[in-house]
Amino acid sequence: MTRLPAAIVEAIVAQARAAAPAECCGVLIGGGAEVTEAFPTRNAADRSTRFLIDPRDHFAAIRAARAQQLEVVGYYHSHPHSPPRPSETDVAEANYPDHLSLIVSLASDPPELRLYRFDGRSFLEEPFVTRP
Repeated sequence: MTRLPAAIVEAIVAQARAAAPAECCGVLIGGGAEVTEAFPTRNAADRSTRFLIDPRDHFAAIRAARAQQLEVVGYYHSHPHSPPRPSETDVAEANYPDHLSLIVSLASDPPELRLYRFDGRSFLEEPFVTRP
């Protein structure tokens, strides 16, 4: 079960709200079964209903993870108007087997978060626990 600190959840939700109605995105950094940082990135997509992590920010996140002797364990993005389930586009563009994908939906109040693990073909829901 993946551990996700409450402060990270709050930061991702705040980023999603600030970016709405566009999608926000970022990189999850951690080690083992723990996410230790949400690294916000710019959304380089040409449409507000999609996300594309800016490559410069992606490399900055990799460097930040290495500096802490951690690794990129996944990615996150928001769905401002739809449930927190991977879209067809999310599945078609996924490239990192065994990485996590956290989706925050602003379609409900409070926002709903779901965590998935990409198995190379599809996303499987991943249990997680939020801790202080």
